[in-house]
Amino acid sequence: MKILVTGAAGFIGFNLSRRLLKEGHQVCGIDNLNDYYDVNLKKKRLSILEPEDDFEFVLVDLADREKIKKLFEDRQFDSVINLAAQAGVRYSLENPASYIDSNLVGFGNILEGCRHSGVKHLVYASSSSVYGLNTLMPFSVRHNVDHPISLYAASKKANELMAHTYSYLYNLPTTGLRFFTVYGPWGRPDMALFLFTRAILNDEPIKVFNNGNMQRDFTYIDDIVEGVVRVMNTIPRADPQWSSKAPNPSTSCVPYKLYNIGNNNPVPLMDFVGAIEKALGKEAIKEYLPLQAGDVPATYADVNDLIEDTGFKPSTSVDEGIAEFVRWYKGYYKL
Repeated sequence: MKILVTGAAGFIGFNLSRRLLKEGHQVCGIDNLNDYYDVNLKKKRLSILEPEDDFEFVLVDLADREKIKKLFEDRQFDSVINLAAQAGVRYSLENPASYIDSNLVGFGNILEGCRHSGVKHLVYASSSSVYGLNTLMPFSVRHNVDHPISLYAASKKANELMAHTYSYLYNLPTTGLRFFTVYGPWGRPDMALFLFTRAILNDEPIKVFNNGNMQRDFTYIDDIVEGVVRVMNTIPRADPQWSSKAPNPSTSCVPYKLYNIGNNNPVPLMDFVGAIEKALGKEAIKEYLPLQAGDVPATYADVNDLIEDTGFKPSTSVDEGIAEFVRWYKGYYKL
């Protein structure tokens, strides 16, 4: 297939593009290479993709309506996987405009491109952050998610609503993926694993929020990629069981679907830190801090729908995944 991957220089987009190329697909990757984190890391990822015969990179911002329109007009994509977004919960407190430009305006441009060019399936990244004030565990795609607590989360919930509208009005098959705390080699420098590893190796304190009383459903990058590929090949159809009197939020009377992709295993933050210390052979200096605005104390993914529809369940343990990340980190920084 000919597949558009947005955010191809990003953590998930890069790893997904490598997988799609190995499977023989043509991949057009786009990215704006913004400086939210180290641009050199993004360029290094691209340097691995660009020599591939079936890979094309286009430098473009999702919010540029005319350029995105031309991209779709010039290339007939079979599927689109939208991973480009302004990421980060805490950063959304400081720079809300970037979330509106990328996650709302940009996503609208992707929907329009898909609509007018006959794309067969749009798969897009949502987030576990949409669960917001929910405390019922594990988080299910059947739960109500009308109470986000960060603009980032609200923008991802808005993407799900926008996608449903296009599925309804234009019969565009759309699938939203609520990712749960993705980690692994080539990861983002603003994420806990990267920050903790760097700080421990440099004998600097790590910031432990909510005094360590947090749990996250950490999901290894290879499991995320496997889930995305399987979902891409599972084009949603109208749910014959869907009822407007008792609506299931994860499906619809149109080709629309939502999935959680998580490890289905919440890990206490202090156990996560312990696994990093074990992989590095070095103890962390810990600075305990209160819960940050926009953060939730726990996440836990119900992945029954993913298993039922695709036959896949993420399973990489935190010990395995962190060991792989540390191996990559030491190699990348020549330590």
